[in-house]
Amino acid sequence: MADKSYDIIVIGGGPGGYVAALRAAQLGLKTAVVEREHLGGICLNWGCIPTKALLRSAEIFHYANQAKDYGLVIEGKLGFDPGAIVKRSRAVSAQLNGGVGFLLKKNKVDVIWGEAAISKPGEVTVTASKKAPMQPQNPVPKNVLPPDLYKAAHIIVATGARPRVLPGLEPDGKLIWTYFEAMVPEAFPKSLIVMGSGAIGIEFASFYKTMGTQVTVVEVLPQILPVEDAEIAALARKRFEKEGIKILTSTKVTKVEKKANSIVATVTDEKGASQVIEAERMISAVGVVGNIENLGLEALGVAIDRGIIKTDGYGRTNVKGVYAIGDVAGPPMLAHKAEHEGVICVEAIKGLPVHALDKAMIPGCTYCQPQVASVGLTEAKAKEAGFEIKVGRFPFIGNGKAIALGEPDGLVKTIFDAKTGRLLGAHMVGAEVTELIQGFVIAMNCETTEEELIQAVFPHPTLSEMMHESVLDAYGRVLHT
Repeated sequence: MADKSYDIIVIGGGPGGYVAALRAAQLGLKTAVVEREHLGGICLNWGCIPTKALLRSAEIFHYANQAKDYGLVIEGKLGFDPGAIVKRSRAVSAQLNGGVGFLLKKNKVDVIWGEAAISKPGEVTVTASKKAPMQPQNPVPKNVLPPDLYKAAHIIVATGARPRVLPGLEPDGKLIWTYFEAMVPEAFPKSLIVMGSGAIGIEFASFYKTMGTQVTVVEVLPQILPVEDAEIAALARKRFEKEGIKILTSTKVTKVEKKANSIVATVTDEKGASQVIEAERMISAVGVVGNIENLGLEALGVAIDRGIIKTDGYGRTNVKGVYAIGDVAGPPMLAHKAEHEGVICVEAIKGLPVHALDKAMIPGCTYCQPQVASVGLTEAKAKEAGFEIKVGRFPFIGNGKAIALGEPDGLVKTIFDAKTGRLLGAHMVGAEVTELIQGFVIAMNCETTEEELIQAVFPHPTLSEMMHESVLDAYGRVLHT
């Protein structure tokens, strides 16, 4: 019989959980992961990865429709197969799900299938899952264990999050979707209301519009992409509206009437004016909430604030031996933040010298068309914080590679502390900016000054040259505008 005692048990096999487990195993700690449904979590199975597969199909379809702009000829009517698009997306997720299982087995991390609760410090009770977990292959690998009572000196909660539900607007899986249903439609609706304009809502709005759906986005706040710099969000909105997406800001859905094959939504703006919109489907994308229920946290006395487990910069809660990482530990609720938190948490447990997580240096990316990416303070937040700032901007239209790609719309914006030259924030909208942003993330982590960025040589012709020009612009030295 397998030994039921571990150095670390991680509850949740998503990006934060499985990465924490892998790092723990690398450091020689005996480790197990408890997972109730599927390895890789929401990100790999229902979030980051499969949505990018869908968006890739939409991107190719978009460029195929623009073939004549590149001197190409596509004969006949261009079409698509919704079932095949969804099938490809699911296949990508399945491949990576299997990859996570392989990595855990390779690193000798045990996987325990079931629902976990911390019965007392140092003990995890695992019961049979109610979620019909994605079972491993037969024969069952030696590192896969059944529900039972397990012990560990350190227990890491990494249970992720689920879609937020608004009272009276509860998703039903048929007419009102969450991202789960939005990723596996049997057919694409002719019309769609997207409630919420954060990254999830905007990505689905962009995907469905590209595939021919009439899309209306309803956002209760004054700007779409509320966490982004206002100037960047305004440029993104202009592009979305140019593509035909209808956007209503400072507006909320106040009533929904369900018909046989459509919904009728009443939306009301900040002045109290209402209008009625009918659509075949609605996506509820109003954020997520952490999965903190039924874990035994309250009985243990773990501090929780507004649905978030309170932790320090190393994942430690107020209860010795209990830790939390990822979405349950608070925003930003991003997979890469969860992964990094997992590594920090485990290395701190091991006693290694490690820096606490600095959330100000976590990049955010939205994979719509055009893409949006950012790190650090927005212009407004920098001013609110009392900084005297220098702001640089460079438009895509001034970049040779962007014009050659047929992507002349976009902007790179940088914000510096005028007194020290410290990079406070970087914000982008346009083609491939989700790949470019990491350059500024590294610069911020290395405490690079404006002078060092100015002296750096950027390759030509590349989109990255716009990053350089934006820095130059902040200091009155821009060359190509």
